[in-house]
Amino acid sequence: MITAVHNLVYSDDAPATRAFFRDVLQWPCVTDEPGSDVSDDAAWLIFGSGPSELGVHPTRGPQGSSWSAPRHHAISLICNDLRVTMDELIARGAVFTTDPTDHGYGLVVMMAVPGADEIQLYEPRHTTAYDLT
Repeated sequence: MITAVHNLVYSDDAPATRAFFRDVLQWPCVTDEPGSDVSDDAAWLIFGSGPSELGVHPTRGPQGSSWSAPRHHAISLICNDLRVTMDELIARGAVFTTDPTDHGYGLVVMMAVPGADEIQLYEPRHTTAYDLT
């Protein structure tokens, strides 16, 4: 039985990226390194990221469409109120690289992650599945 999804972020500066998830996003975390504490910037941390859902998007649009995207995986964070969440995260040091934009499926903004690629934060306009049992 599958019990969870484990996401991976590959970083050029793993300690800075881990500190971002720990201190800015304030996600709970653990480390299984003997003698190490989660407040140690050198610790290998594993984060609880809360409820999740998974969507599958096509790499090509309908026949005749010029729309396409390469195969890849992406991490998106969901919030209930984009502006309020942005303000909270900015107060903790987050940097947003775009202005909020309506993408149809939701209000979207991109957030810088130290040492890693940006992460999308959005307020969904679609039905969500993360609270299904």
